[in-house]
Amino acid sequence: MTSRPAPPARSHASAKLKNNPREIFGWKMYDWANSAFSTVIVGALYGPYLTEITQRVVGANGVVVELGPLGAITAKSFFPTCVSVAVLLQVFLLPFLGSVADYSNLKKKMMAVFCYIAVTATCLMFFVTEQLYWLGGLLFIIANLGFGAAVVFYNSFLNDITTEDQRDKVSSRGFAYGYLGGGILLGLSFLLVNNAKRFGLDTLMAVRLSLLAAGIWWGGFALV
Repeated sequence: MTSRPAPPARSHASAKLKNNPREIFGWKMYDWANSAFSTVIVGALYGPYLTEITQRVVGANGVVVELGPLGAITAKSFFPTCVSVAVLLQVFLLPFLGSVADYSNLKKKMMAVFCYIAVTATCLMFFVTEQLYWLGGLLFIIANLGFGAAVVFYNSFLNDITTEDQRDKVSSRGFAYGYLGGGILLGLSFLLVNNAKRFGLDTLMAVRLSLLAAGIWWGGFALV
C-alpha cells in the first residue's frame, strides 16, 4: 500500500534531471556557435569569395570542369555546384545518422566528431587563395556535411534534456540564440570587410579573416 506513491517520485526526479539549466544552456549555445557557419559562410561571404578567386584563375566565364554532354562547371556555377553536391551527399548520409542518433549512446561523441571536422574545414578556408580554389570547393562540401551531421545529433538531444512541456520553449530559445549569435558575427564580419583599408587589409584578406573567425567562433562556443 505505501509503495504506490513511488512512481510519481521517480517521474519528478526524472523531470528535474532532464530540465537541468546547465544542459539546456549548453544546448542553446551550440545554436549560437554553429550559426556562424550558416550566416557568414553559407549566407554571405564564402560564395562571392570563392567565385571571385575562381574567376581570377579561369576567367569570368571560364570553365572549371568539362562535363561533356552535360555541359560544364564554370567559375560562376562552381560554388552553387559545391552546394548541390553537399546537399546531395546529405540526402544519403543524414537519414542514416538520424537512426544512429535515435538508438546510439555515442551521439555526444559523434556530434563532437562531425562538429570539429566541419570547424577544421571552415578554419582551413582561410588558406584558400586563387590557385587553391578547387580546395575551397572541397572544404565547403566537407564543412557543410559536418554541419548537417552535427545538427542531426544536436536535435536529438532535445528530447534527452527536456520534458515535453518545456521542449517548445527551449527549442524556440535555441533558435533565438542562433539568430543572435549568427547576426553578431555577421555584423562584425561586414564591419571588417567594409573597412578593410582602415585596418590595413585588402578586401580579400578581410574576407579570409572573417572565414577564419567563423570557424573559431563555432569551435570555441561549441565547447560551452
